[in-house]
Amino acid sequence: MRILLLVLWLIPGFGWAASSNSFASPQDTVRLVSAANAAPDGRVQLALEFRLQPGWHIYWANAGDAGFPPDVTLAPPASAGPLAFPPPEFLLQDQVAAYVLSGHVVLPFAATGVGASVNATVNWLVCSNICIPEHAQFSLTLAGGSSAEASLFGPSRIVPSPFPALIDDNGTLIINGLTAKTVSTARFFPDQPGEIVNRAPQVKNFTVAGMMLSLTPAGQFDGNKELDGVLELTDRSGAMQALTIVAQPGFVGFITLPVFSACIYAFIGGLLLNLMPCVFPILALKALSLVRLGGGHATEIRREALGYTAGVLVAMAALGMSLLLLRALGAAIGWGFQLQSPVFVALLAWLILLSTLSLAGVFTLTLPFGMGRTKNTFFTGLLAVAVATPCTAPFMGGAIAAALAAPLAGALGIFLCLGLGLALPFLLIGLFPALAGWLPRPGAWMLWLQRALAVPMGLTFCWLAWVLFRQASAFGLSLLLTGSLALGLAVSVKPLRPAALLALFLVPFLRTQLAPPSLLLPGAEPYSAPRLAALRAAHRPVFIDVTAAWCITCLVNEHSTLDTPNIRAAFAAQHVALLVGDWTNRDATLTVLLQAHGRDGVPLYLYYPPGSPIPQMLPQVLTPEIVQAAIK
Repeated sequence: MRILLLVLWLIPGFGWAASSNSFASPQDTVRLVSAANAAPDGRVQLALEFRLQPGWHIYWANAGDAGFPPDVTLAPPASAGPLAFPPPEFLLQDQVAAYVLSGHVVLPFAATGVGASVNATVNWLVCSNICIPEHAQFSLTLAGGSSAEASLFGPSRIVPSPFPALIDDNGTLIINGLTAKTVSTARFFPDQPGEIVNRAPQVKNFTVAGMMLSLTPAGQFDGNKELDGVLELTDRSGAMQALTIVAQPGFVGFITLPVFSACIYAFIGGLLLNLMPCVFPILALKALSLVRLGGGHATEIRREALGYTAGVLVAMAALGMSLLLLRALGAAIGWGFQLQSPVFVALLAWLILLSTLSLAGVFTLTLPFGMGRTKNTFFTGLLAVAVATPCTAPFMGGAIAAALAAPLAGALGIFLCLGLGLALPFLLIGLFPALAGWLPRPGAWMLWLQRALAVPMGLTFCWLAWVLFRQASAFGLSLLLTGSLALGLAVSVKPLRPAALLALFLVPFLRTQLAPPSLLLPGAEPYSAPRLAALRAAHRPVFIDVTAAWCITCLVNEHSTLDTPNIRAAFAAQHVALLVGDWTNRDATLTVLLQAHGRDGVPLYLYYPPGSPIPQMLPQVLTPEIVQAAIK
């Protein structure tokens, strides 16, 4: 038998364990092992193997409040790469928090410049109730062949996170995509020491966007820089997974905004929405409803105003709840999502077309089931929300972000306050009918006004047709125009009324298709995260315009400010790179970008000064002076 073993040892290519001498103490046993028994190109995977006695531990890469991780030095010409650590354990002793490793621990590392043998010097700290510094030298011979220790070199137990993460300057960590159903406990371990108070509790909450973990910043924390570390999650079965997290600096403050404060923001935002360009499409119906109140009886005035308010509130609540439901089901959508659907755009365009023909006197638009004039004002309220709310007014973006993070009842309250602000001008007339005395009395002039108001309504139809062209290309536009012709004939010629059914028949064929190139200003590039990173790495200033074809405020800003000679010249003088994100159709990348800055709708304008990790967020309504001040 001894002769056979000697023969096997001498056979080339047949190797034994690639392992060094062992260091042993009452606390632990340590050795150096190799994944291969040879290093033909001078490269080999090595590892320190620790077998710790119960109650003893060593330290993770970031040791926490005390201790230090193992350190290995190879004798030249060999050199050692960084140690790869498994997920740490959290240990709290007398208010001292440490990140430790216990039991059987394998710390792999890459070695270069290796010959037939490896000599290593290792220092580490092993602790229980006391701490003992330990030191050892290991010699490992690479005799060729395979290594019996290769099984120790498995895949890393820490995997890259599939979820985007944000960190704000208050230490609030947001990880999108995690839910209370999948996470029982969570703890974040930063890669670098001194960034958070290690012993502080990490309180988790869940929003519609994902999981929120409240960290306590320490002296080395910088809210303007990304935060790297490991997030350990356990599910309800007790299974643990460890994810590498690279949290980008971002604005998440509105997610934690109290519901009462968010309601105030929503009310102000809804009120300001009446002054935004987004209300232009429904200006005709609002103006006509308003002049009808002049000279009316107080009861009639109140009924008309309350009908409009009810329509706004019902539509706003329905829109908000639909947004919450779809987000909960995993849809990457935001405020204005309804206009990202070609079917909705087409139906709305046909409704606007019927309103245009009615205002022009082609036919009288009557609502079904005996609905009278009060119901017409209710319908106007519904239409106002459908058309006017895809854009966001000041205060409104933060309120919507807070609503998406609030409990259901709180979210509903925020959306209703948003609607209340939008309806307030009409509601005030209803509550104080004497205000209607300032309005001109109805008369024959109203017929001429009605005909004149058909013009902006017709322009609204043209705008929606252009939006559909952006979404569904020429094919979608041809379906819209075919249905529009059928509706026009149906309301103009009584025998042809069944032709209206043709429009409904065309609806299933409306879907997002390959559209023309995205909305781009002269000299602009399409937005992408890699392109932004490349420009920032080159220290270029970057201006980001997140827009949509259905956002009138966006289009007004672009034509009145961004696409003007003065701003183009200012961008060129400062070498500002212009990136445009087109959110006309659903785009998960742009949705994440919006959410990262406390927004759930467009427009969004960001300016990155050279070398700055945090962008400046500009107002929703731009002027050339605002943009010039930002880039200077």
